[in-house]
Amino acid sequence: MAKVLYVHAKGGPPVGYALPRVGARSEAHLLALSELPAGRALEGHCASVVARGAAWEDDLVDVIASRAREVGADAVVTFSEYAVVAVAEASRRLGLRGAGPAAALARDKRLMRAAWERRGIPQPRFRPVATAQQLASATGEMQCPLLLKAAWSAGSTAHQIIATPADAPAAWARSYAVMTESARLGYAELHVPGAGEDFIVEEIVSGRAEEWFEQPGWGDYVSVEGVVVEGDFRPVCVSGRMPTVAPFTERAGITPAALGTEAQTRIVDLARQAVDALGLENCGTHTEIKLGDRGRMWVIETAARFGGAMTVPQIEEVFGLDLIAMFTEQLLGGSPDWPAGALTPADAKGAAGSLVVLAVDGSGEPWRHRHVWDSASVVRSAPLSTGSTLCVVGESSLPDGTPVPVYDPAAGANTMAGLCLLSADRPQTVVRDFTALVDALPDILPVHAAQEVRA
Repeated sequence: MAKVLYVHAKGGPPVGYALPRVGARSEAHLLALSELPAGRALEGHCASVVARGAAWEDDLVDVIASRAREVGADAVVTFSEYAVVAVAEASRRLGLRGAGPAAALARDKRLMRAAWERRGIPQPRFRPVATAQQLASATGEMQCPLLLKAAWSAGSTAHQIIATPADAPAAWARSYAVMTESARLGYAELHVPGAGEDFIVEEIVSGRAEEWFEQPGWGDYVSVEGVVVEGDFRPVCVSGRMPTVAPFTERAGITPAALGTEAQTRIVDLARQAVDALGLENCGTHTEIKLGDRGRMWVIETAARFGGAMTVPQIEEVFGLDLIAMFTEQLLGGSPDWPAGALTPADAKGAAGSLVVLAVDGSGEPWRHRHVWDSASVVRSAPLSTGSTLCVVGESSLPDGTPVPVYDPAAGANTMAGLCLLSADRPQTVVRDFTALVDALPDILPVHAAQEVRA
C-alpha cells in the first residue's frame, strides 16, 4: 500500500475527520506540528505518530522531508494554512506531487495581490506595509476607511479598520500584538521567519448581498472550493456566508450558496482567473470573492488548500464528494473523478453549514453577561426547523464548563467558543436556523458571571 505523511497543524478540517480518510487510501503516518486534540483515538487510523517537540530546532522543511524519507512516503499532505508552504517545499525536494514552488503566492497576501495586479484581476486597492511609518504613508495615499491585515494570517486575526489616518498608529500596535499572541497559541505561519511582521493595508470595498441572493440573511462574499490537478483548476462548488462580525470575522459558512446559475458561472470564472494567476500545481483551493453592486466582484484571497472549519465535511454531506480521499489519491498518482464543472444547488442533496460561536448577538453587539460553554445545552435547546439536525464539533470547541471568551474584534476567530455543524433541507433553512441560534445562545448557555461585559 502507498504511504502518506500527514502533517498536522492548527486550522483546516478537524484531524479526526481528515486523518481516517487519508488512512483509508494509504498507510498514513502522522507528523504533529501542533497539539493533537484530547480524547481522539487517532492511532487506529495511522501507522505511526510523531510529535514535533520544542527541542526541534531544524528547519521545518528539513523536518518534514526527513520524516517522509524515514517512513518511505509516496506523498506528503497537509490541510493547515500554516503548514502549506513548508509541505509544498518538502514535497518538491522529495520529487513528490504538491502545490509547487509557487505555494507562497497563495499564502503571502503581498505576493498574491501583486500577482493578481499584474494580471488585472479585480481586487481592493492595497499596499504592503512592514512598519508603522510605511502604514502612515499608505494611509495618506489611499482612501479611508482602510483595512489593515497580516500578510500571513488566517481566521480574520489581526484585522483593524482605519477610519482616518490618525487611527493608523493604534491599529498597527494592536495588529502587531495580536500576531504575536497568535504565534504563541500556534495560529501562525510555521515555516517563514518573521512572518508575523508582514502586513498589507487595503481599501474597503462595499458589498451588496441583496443583489446576488433572493432571500435575506446572506453575507456579501462567497468562497469557491476547488482543486488544482497538474496545474489545471477544477472548481467543485460555491459556499456562501452569513454576514461577518465586525470588523470582518466569519460567523458561518453554508454549502451550497443559494446563487442563480448565471451568477455562479461569473463567480467561478473569476476564481479560475485568480487561481491560474498563481501557477499552482497540485493542491486544494479556497478562493474568497466579495460581491458588489451592479455585478461587480473583487477577489479577496486564495489558499492552496481546502476551506477550513467544516467546509470539507459540508461538501461531503451535500454533494457526496470525499475531497480528502480524492486528493490523497491524486497525490499518489491516481485519477479521481473530480466534477466536470462547479456543482450547483440543483446538484445538492439538502444543505449544510458551520457556525462559529462568538460572544456577540446577531447585530454584532457583545453579550451582556459572561456565559459558560455547554455543548449539550446547545444541541438540546437549539431552535431548529423541522428536519434540521445540529451537532457540536468537539475537536474545534472549548471543553464544556469553560467560560466563553469575550469577543475581541482584532483577534477574530481566536476568541471563538465552539463550532456547530447543521444539516437542513436547503440553504435558506441553514441561514434561518443559524440566525435563530445566534439570538438564542445567551439564553441557552449557563451564566458565568452577572457583571455586564464591555464591548
